[in-house]
Amino acid sequence: MFTTTAAIHLAVAFALGLGAVLVRLPPLVGFLAAGFVLGAAGIEDLPLVSEAADLGVTLLLFGIGLKLDVRTLVRKEVWLTNGAHMLVSTVLGAGLLGLASTLGMSLLDGTNAVTWALIGFGLSFSSTVFVVKVLDDRSDITATYGRIAVGVLVMQDIAAVAFLTIAGGDVPSPWAFALVGLVPLAWVFRRVWDLIDAPDLQVLYGIVLALVPGYALFEAVGLKGDLGALIVGALLAGHPVASDVAHRLLSVKELLLVAFFLDIGLSGVPTGADLAMAGILLVLLPVQTVAYVALLWAMRLRHRTSWLTALTMANFSEFGLIIAVTGAASGLVPERWVTVMAVAVAASFVLSAIVNARGVRIAERLATLMPAQDPARLHPEDRPIDVGHASALVLGMGRVGRAAFTRLRDEHGIAALGIEHDATRVEALRADGLDVLLADATDSDFWTRVSRSDRIEIAILAMPFHTSNMDALDMLRASGFTGRVAALARYDRDAAELAERGANAVFHLYGSAGTALADETIAGRDGL
Repeated sequence: MFTTTAAIHLAVAFALGLGAVLVRLPPLVGFLAAGFVLGAAGIEDLPLVSEAADLGVTLLLFGIGLKLDVRTLVRKEVWLTNGAHMLVSTVLGAGLLGLASTLGMSLLDGTNAVTWALIGFGLSFSSTVFVVKVLDDRSDITATYGRIAVGVLVMQDIAAVAFLTIAGGDVPSPWAFALVGLVPLAWVFRRVWDLIDAPDLQVLYGIVLALVPGYALFEAVGLKGDLGALIVGALLAGHPVASDVAHRLLSVKELLLVAFFLDIGLSGVPTGADLAMAGILLVLLPVQTVAYVALLWAMRLRHRTSWLTALTMANFSEFGLIIAVTGAASGLVPERWVTVMAVAVAASFVLSAIVNARGVRIAERLATLMPAQDPARLHPEDRPIDVGHASALVLGMGRVGRAAFTRLRDEHGIAALGIEHDATRVEALRADGLDVLLADATDSDFWTRVSRSDRIEIAILAMPFHTSNMDALDMLRASGFTGRVAALARYDRDAAELAERGANAVFHLYGSAGTALADETIAGRDGL
């Protein structure tokens, strides 16, 4: 019976996920719909779905931690934006519910200002799962707006832990203070990681760290296990294999997150009144989005950065469901609000998925409608970029990009400038004496920010993702660049597409490596 029920869940999830893709929507929209369909059809619940969802979220947060620069959290564009936005959103949410109550919405009968504020607080959170998935799909977790979004999400998680501790009346164990011991213990974790060469064992070791000293240990002392996974990941960030392990976890994480979206939909079958109330709550989304833009503008970030961050965060969080459940258990929130919040969260995911599928273009369009900004007053990461001292640009400073940079500088005597959007990597490269700027080459505003570019004769596209190289190539040509462009490709079809778009030379990573290997072997034999 279990196998049959599991098969039904998987079949419905796949069918509706595929249907969403066919109508040009993200598959998660189909997974959410599958949950509601299964719930409405009365299909038996599977505890495994909820457990898989929890595991997926845990691994997701562990992966975030592996890429997290903790210093981001103390920046005012993170902590101040989060605090101000949560306060504004809570007040707006409470005000909206108060207005709906005066208009006679039956779901609000018997409620008061405390209930409205509690629900408003729950609606002030953005979904960690959804936001990080959007950033992962764009490879933008380490971009400026991505780091701000992740930082705000981490601050929200901390606020969630504080709320659940107070609301539940369960004070964390005194042993929670002993968790500071994880800081020196991280040195041991790193040394063990150094001893592991097999990629599959590295991934298994990462999962063990996420679940044991991360999730299980934090749960044992009365704290959120998900937060523990994120903290352990952050303690390991910067390790040479951290980024690779995070990437290898992607397929496992993606599969488990299907269960997360199914679980949201399975939370209850909504009535007409539930749907109407959820629709009213969605009015908050555009207001919250504008609030993010205003706050980030006040932090002197560019309009494009502000809009990208705001659009990415424009969704409700699964934490809203936890608020509803906690409030219902204490009698502060009517039971039916669990279903209302589930519908509101699911609907916000659908709307946000549609918007973020074109989020970059929308952000750029909205940015052009806003007043011009004084470059001298912008945030340091958003100011104009002077490249006049270089003759070559290397976009993407991973292993291949660094090798190209070194070759240009040392062997050919060409002044090269590296462009990299990973702040941690930029610091490491600068420490090694390389001339590298922190910037996002797929950011169309990057090319408009570049000054004295007439000296650039060569551009090398060495980013790890084909779509990133394609976007950078299009923007490079659109900016009027007429120099020589060389690009990195992994597959034949990628190489052909880059050539069609205007790349003068394409380096086929796998094919060229095989050719070079054969040439070196023959050269060695002939030299004997």
